[in-house]
Amino acid sequence: MELTSKQRAQLRGVANSIDTIVHIGKDGITDNLVKQANDALEAREIIKCKVQENSMLTAREACDQLSRLTRSEQVQVIGTKFVLYRQHYDKSKRKIQLVRDTRKKD
Repeated sequence: MELTSKQRAQLRGVANSIDTIVHIGKDGITDNLVKQANDALEAREIIKCKVQENSMLTAREACDQLSRLTRSEQVQVIGTKFVLYRQHYDKSKRKIQLVRDTRKKD
């Protein structure tokens, strides 16, 4: 699922009020960190992550890797923090209703 600019803006607004729950340190992205991120995405749909100063990865590199490993969408990367989103597969359990794309497709 590719996010539109309006959906990305909506998710950035949601991300402003949430706490950082995933911290990437000197070990980088490990299996345990991927499991933690997957569990958090399953429970919340949106997570904020932070890359610590002692990490060998930049926030952009960490965001690219973690989004690929968790099959999630990148919402934004600012400084040492980034936000990931993955829509819940079960419509009844979705916590975030994304705005719809109103453009006509030819």
